[in-house]
Amino acid sequence: MIYNKLSSTQTPTFPETWWGQGDASKEDIEVRPLKIDISKEVLKDLKYRLDNAIPLQPPLEGVQQNYGMNSRLLRKVIDYWKRDYNWTQRQQFLNKFPQYTISVQGLKIHYIHVKPKLIPQYALKVLPLLLLHGWPGSVREYYEMIPLLTELQKGRNIVFEAIAASLPGYGFSEATNKPGMSIARQAQIMKNLMIRLGYKKFYIQGGDIGSGIATQMSVLYPEVLLGVHSNTCLCFMMSCQLKLMLLGTTFPSLLGTEEELPFFTPVGEKYIYKTLLETGYMHIQATKPDTIGTGLRDNPVGLAAYILEKFTTWTNPDWKALEDGGLTKRYPLDSLLDNVMIYWITKSITTSQRLYSETMNAATLGLGIDQIPSSVPTACAVFKNDIWTYPKSLLHTQYRNLVQANYYMDGGHFAAFELPEVLAKDVYDFVEKIID
Repeated sequence: MIYNKLSSTQTPTFPETWWGQGDASKEDIEVRPLKIDISKEVLKDLKYRLDNAIPLQPPLEGVQQNYGMNSRLLRKVIDYWKRDYNWTQRQQFLNKFPQYTISVQGLKIHYIHVKPKLIPQYALKVLPLLLLHGWPGSVREYYEMIPLLTELQKGRNIVFEAIAASLPGYGFSEATNKPGMSIARQAQIMKNLMIRLGYKKFYIQGGDIGSGIATQMSVLYPEVLLGVHSNTCLCFMMSCQLKLMLLGTTFPSLLGTEEELPFFTPVGEKYIYKTLLETGYMHIQATKPDTIGTGLRDNPVGLAAYILEKFTTWTNPDWKALEDGGLTKRYPLDSLLDNVMIYWITKSITTSQRLYSETMNAATLGLGIDQIPSSVPTACAVFKNDIWTYPKSLLHTQYRNLVQANYYMDGGHFAAFELPEVLAKDVYDFVEKIID
């Protein structure tokens, strides 16, 4: 009875909310180029804070990263940040792609827009692809992947026009001063961004929150999506959770193939224990985002610890047992600090965290959007070390038109950042299957 009620949830509709200040009738929708150019005063202030940070609390003996980011590892990161990280060079790197802002529903939205160059005649299709990051990430996650998507690959006859957008309240995108900016409302803004840029239909790739936005967009606005590719495919539908907890704990082979079993069993460890271990941040951000944000917004050391810890445990949970957290096994420190710097220089950590509170409150959850399956052609790239991974049988519940689901024994949560070649290939393979 409960399942029937949830599964019959009607798709909600939202008004075109004005999230900005001023008069909506006077919205300036001109596309404006953006170049990152941080003042010397901001950098001088950062240096002062790093140089004068209080001594870190010594870690317990032998705990490595099991109590969070070990202060010995953090000390090395901060020392590198102070001595070796060259913002002048990194800023030049971050400006390598064309960047713009445009107002959508009253908010200035930042995006990278890279069009393919020198496309030969045999490249039959240039396809618009919206790239959506998550938390605690940024558009920086896509820098290594964008060239793979926008330069013609050997043996392919398609190439992408990439639009990597900063979510509202993240990085260089403006935050609202009004409550209610949930994932569903961000889906509306991202849909309208693409329409405003001239794309009536497009493809989308997302990870983490970006995947959630893509999924909800496919439920709310399926008419604009040609296909959805996700590296964070989840199923929070009631039937999914019941099957996972009942069949997954007793007869898991009824849910998944032999290939899939290592990805979702044992259920108690993969879902219950891992959820308790890795989602404390989520509970804080869903209930008290401004409190934790206050502690991070003016403390670069704390901000780095809070963000970089996720790049250890969410890339490979076994790295918690390592003295260095495996932090640079997949990511150069410069790249990781680029991401931290985007949060620091834009002062966006608090506004980024509010998305959890707006999405996980009773009013938003009561809409039941996550109980409505998607009919848009979808692909799931499942990486074994991600936080949660589901077998195809359950993914089909959420994504009724699941065209592709590939399972990778290597890789974790930040796939675009960690394994850009693998993820780009997965995107190409999917689109080639569904393109007209």
